[in-house]
Amino acid sequence: MCIKYQIFKSIPKNEEITVGIVELHKNIFSTSENLINKISSKEKLIVIIALDGKKVIGYKIGYELDNNKFYSWLGGVETNYRKNGIATELMKKQHKFLKESGYSVVQTKTMNKWRGMLVLNIKCGFDIMDTYIDEKGFHKIILEKNLIN
Repeated sequence: MCIKYQIFKSIPKNEEITVGIVELHKNIFSTSENLINKISSKEKLIVIIALDGKKVIGYKIGYELDNNKFYSWLGGVETNYRKNGIATELMKKQHKFLKESGYSVVQTKTMNKWRGMLVLNIKCGFDIMDTYIDEKGFHKIILEKNLIN
């Protein structure tokens, strides 16, 4: 398995990659409704993908909250590729890029049902900052990581 990673500062122009992200998102989260429109509405977007050949097998998407804080918003890895360190590598690449771009904090949110992501975030240095119930009644966990040592 030869996984390659690419970083984009906007929605990828390559339609094959964009379709791959949407399809993977739909497979993981059971919906892709308006995903491209939601992504397009974000300023200072960063998209990082993992490819096996031309196939998108993982992605991490986020955007700037302010000059110092970046929000790591959406991400996932195709089921058949999990447990190979791909999510960890996507996160490492994201954090390196963010640090080099001048951000000092990265924030994310997750839920208990995404335990693998919660554990990965904690293993990678995130701290739980708060929890809340969203407008749909879901319990959300807010995590942050200081990128400056």
